[in-house]
Amino acid sequence: MSNNKNNKAIEIKDLVVEFRTRSGVVQALNGLNLSIEKGKTLGLVGETGAGKTTTGLSILGLIPNPPGVIVNGSIELNGENVLKKTEKEMEQIRGKAVSMIFQDPMTSLNPVMSVEDQIAEVIEVHEKLGREKSTQKAREMLELVGIPGERGHEYPHQFSGGMKQRVIIAIALACNPELLIADEPTTALDVTIQAQVLEMMKQLKEKYNMSMLMITHDLGIVAEICDTVSVIYGGRIVEHGTLEDIFDNTRHPYTEGLFNSLPNIDNRTAKLKPIRGLMPDPTDLPKGCTFCPRCDYATEICKTQKPKRVYRNNEHYVECHLYNEQNIKEGKVIGNEQ
Repeated sequence: MSNNKNNKAIEIKDLVVEFRTRSGVVQALNGLNLSIEKGKTLGLVGETGAGKTTTGLSILGLIPNPPGVIVNGSIELNGENVLKKTEKEMEQIRGKAVSMIFQDPMTSLNPVMSVEDQIAEVIEVHEKLGREKSTQKAREMLELVGIPGERGHEYPHQFSGGMKQRVIIAIALACNPELLIADEPTTALDVTIQAQVLEMMKQLKEKYNMSMLMITHDLGIVAEICDTVSVIYGGRIVEHGTLEDIFDNTRHPYTEGLFNSLPNIDNRTAKLKPIRGLMPDPTDLPKGCTFCPRCDYATEICKTQKPKRVYRNNEHYVECHLYNEQNIKEGKVIGNEQ
């Protein structure tokens, strides 16, 4: 809710994405709203199937069509709606204005091209440098992510998983994008390498003053590198706020469930409390609140009516019937402070 578009790297409004398949219409995103200020990192948190990756692919114009259809909404990148751009225009935007680091480094690299050629390819396309200069810059990018430049002529199979992910980060950052979308960038890596890669991403983001959309299900990663957090469930943002808002003044029962399913370091004997049930079938979403069938606080209204957005402060809001005026008066709300 801060002053206008000028300080927003990206703003998504009312985005609706469907996948129309033979077995039914999959409602992937259902009126998603999300914005990132320039130079800031937003964590998009949720379970598998909540719509996180679809959000990232929508920004890049990479929703497979068919079966994917963007039914409604706008995605404004620096004030311009990318949904109105042609494929040719999107090719200029991808890799230059916006880059994406995908989940699995094993499948993101071309096995028959040397790593420096894969980085140089991006530089040649966007910066129109000659072959030699592009290769030189590719080697500098490798050095930047902690890989010796002379290894550039090697092929992906000669690198470990963590090294491959560094190569992918080098490709993503080669043209100094304004927005970096990181889709669970450390899922395929072991824990010690995860920490190194995250630390490196944090430093590079600050060095280039990029904005970042960190897609993850890991609240530890969020605490480590995000400024604001959006919790996504059933294709909608159900709670959004600063890191402090979400961690210290948790509002939505789903967000509370995510925290409860984390191990408690202070109390090693405390049992984990998983969220019961499974994500709703996206071809048959509940009529009211999508979280209603799994929620311990659900009432009759939750089954039939979609909850409205309720703000706690300028930034922090929640979509949950618990926070309507009547419940607040009666003290029936979740949260560390009323």
